[in-house]
Order: sequence, then C-alpha cells, then structure tokens
Amino acid sequence: MQRRQFLATSAATLAAASLQPAVACAAETSTKNPICVFTKPFNSLSYDELAEQIAALGFDGIEAPVRPGGHVDPDQVEQQLPKLVEALAKRDLQVTVMASDVNDATDPLTKRVIRTAATLGIKRYRMKYVHYDPKKPIDDQIDAWRGQFSELAALNHDYGITGLYQNHAGNKYMGAPIWDLARVLKGIAPTDIGMAYDIRHATAEGGTSWPTTFRMIRDHIDTVYVKDFDWEGSKLTNTPLGEGLVDKAFFKMLAESDFDGPISLHEEYIDHRDPKLVPEHLAAIKTDLQVLRKMMNQD
Repeated sequence: MQRRQFLATSAATLAAASLQPAVACAAETSTKNPICVFTKPFNSLSYDELAEQIAALGFDGIEAPVRPGGHVDPDQVEQQLPKLVEALAKRDLQVTVMASDVNDATDPLTKRVIRTAATLGIKRYRMKYVHYDPKKPIDDQIDAWRGQFSELAALNHDYGITGLYQNHAGNKYMGAPIWDLARVLKGIAPTDIGMAYDIRHATAEGGTSWPTTFRMIRDHIDTVYVKDFDWEGSKLTNTPLGEGLVDKAFFKMLAESDFDGPISLHEEYIDHRDPKLVPEHLAAIKTDLQVLRKMMNQD
C-alpha cells in the first residue's frame, strides 16, 4: 500500500468523533510567530494537567517530547499521542513541535511516529542529533548524512510533515558550527527537513559571528529556539532569558524580519528531573515568556 493511501486510511481511523476538536486545533495559529514551550520539565503531569498549566501561562502550544522518558513513549505513539493532542485541544493548544528520536527513515518506529503525528495534524518534529566520529573524515560523514537525511526528507514529504534539525553547541554535534548543516541540507526542500535555529547554541559556538551563519542557513529555518546562557570560566551555564550573553538584537531582528514560523521557549536552568520543582519551572517559564514578548515588542 502506498504511503499516501495508508495515511488516508489512518486518518479515517484516528479522526474519530472524540478527536475532531483536537485535529482541528492542530492547525497553525493566525499570529505571525506562534509561541510554544518545551515541556520536558513537566513529564510528571497528566495530559490534562499539562494542558491546563500551559494554557494558563498564555502559550499557543507545546514542544512535546515523544521519545523514551517523555510525555509519549514512541512504542505507544498510536495510543497515547491522540490523547495528548485531545487534552491540548480542549484548551485551544496544539503540539507545535514534536521532539523525537527520529533520524532514520528505515527504522519501522520512525514510520509509526511520523504517520501518527501527521494524521493528527502535527506539522513538524524535531529530529535526533547525529554525532561526529573523530576517527572518520569530516567530508565523508557529511556525505553520508546527506544521503540519510534525503531518505528521511522523502518520507516526510509523503506524509506532509517537516523534520527539524536543531543546532547544538559542542564539538561532537553535526550542526554546531551551522556551515556543516547547510551542506547536509543542500538540495533538500525546507518543507521536508528544515532547521530549528537555536540562538543560545549559535551564540555559544559563533560568538559575535552568529548573524553570518544565520544568514547562511536562513532559507532552511522553520522554527526558532530561544534560551540564554553565560560563561563560568570555561563552562557554559544556562540562565533566565535576557540575563545571559544572547544578543537582544536578535529578537528585534527576528520581529522585524519576514520570519513567520513558531518560536519555542526552552527553560533549562532548573533541574527538569525533579517533579517537586514543577512550580518553580512554571514561574520561571512565565517570566521568560514575558521577557520574550517584550524583546519581540509583542506586549
């Protein structure tokens, strides 16, 4: 059975009456830049509790971890992801980005996750990182990833969903300097695989040169990730938004540009593993959102 036929069949099955509001709400909002929040700190909450708390903060949606240890375990994606989407839809929220472990089109679990997300109206997912092998030539690895990503892009195209690759600081990550990611994505449509541009990591890697690499990769940027950091000696330390080294001019530039994709807020300066800290995370995220809107001139 062709993928498109399978998708249509799956849609008819999953879009039962109870899920109609959820599917409808999964469409993009009408604002220029929908703002979502990465909900990794809230894995201890039920879907309804999560939706209630995020709606109260004023977000348009969430970046939902659909990976081991996240809100939805990939092995249970067909059963659990519709429940999450439905809970969010009751409060006019959506899964703006699905954070996943997907990066291999040949993995059977990849097809299950992508198919289910696409059927529910989820438009984009974050891919799993790939790492450099220090014993292999860089060019050879980039060529191999270009082939791997091209296969995944074809699968995404069939299901009408966009994969996102996030730049991440560190010498082991492909995409950290951004020029290498630009090479991997060359010839791939941004609607099939785009970039989740992380200004925190771009600043940590590029210092004052981030505007140059931003322009280099701009045509592939689908979503922007915002968070902040500082240096403690030679160590990176995450900070509340606006209190670190991320250039505030970035947000003004973004607001004045033609970028109309989502913005995902990441709060990573409080331990996400301790459920007792959920109230602290909520308070921190509320403040970060206010800072973001102010820097984007949205308040």
